[in-house]
Amino acid sequence: MICALLIGRKGSTGFPGKNTHEVLGNPLCAYPMMAARASKHNLRLFVSTDCPKITEVAKQYQAEMIERPAELADNKALGDHAFEHGYKVIKERLAAEGKELKYLVLLFANGATISGDLIDQGISILDKDPDKDSAVTTSVYNMWSPLRARKMDANGCLVPFVPFETFGDPKTLNCDRDSQGNVYFADMSVSVVRPYCMENLKDGLLPQRWMGHKIASIPNEGGCDVDYEWQIPGVEFWLRKNGIVKSSPELKTVSK
Repeated sequence: MICALLIGRKGSTGFPGKNTHEVLGNPLCAYPMMAARASKHNLRLFVSTDCPKITEVAKQYQAEMIERPAELADNKALGDHAFEHGYKVIKERLAAEGKELKYLVLLFANGATISGDLIDQGISILDKDPDKDSAVTTSVYNMWSPLRARKMDANGCLVPFVPFETFGDPKTLNCDRDSQGNVYFADMSVSVVRPYCMENLKDGLLPQRWMGHKIASIPNEGGCDVDYEWQIPGVEFWLRKNGIVKSSPELKTVSK
């Protein structure tokens, strides 16, 4: 059985209420639920939250609820731990029914740049290549190459965040944003993982340990998880480009 697990909490300091912020007529958190419902694999959808508003939306999409513990719902809580808790609950529920989990589709309430087709691509990748631990959506953001990253020193001056020697001979480097080749970012729209990634979470590759080590790419464009209000227009552009328009609140699906 393939299950989807969406996490989202009610507290947000950078962008208060982001998970239920209206985007093209729907709460932001509705879009990953739509995508899960649009998958051809008939996913069993679980939602882990402490937010009544997210719960209300989840019920529209026939999601099974998981109560997110208070210690996993504050500003210090990591997505790693929320996913780990949700996975354990799902595993227990399936075991009680005599069922086993094949893959877990991990979603964020603030990750709206996702479709049923992208989820299905991830599942197909794992079906075809048993050597891969996970498949995750990636967007190419060459303008955010780590070569361009800076940090502030003790004198208030900007210095390289990563030593230039990390990228090779500094004499060969330049300001062209494509000079280092494509820079792939896991855009947090979806991660399709094998159960053992959750069982061995502490051994996974930083910063998103749930992805394991052998991570395949699901090509996306302009994907992101929303942390700031200025990102909303970009999400709206993505949704429109992928065929999403403002619609009524009944059950909807989205597929690229």
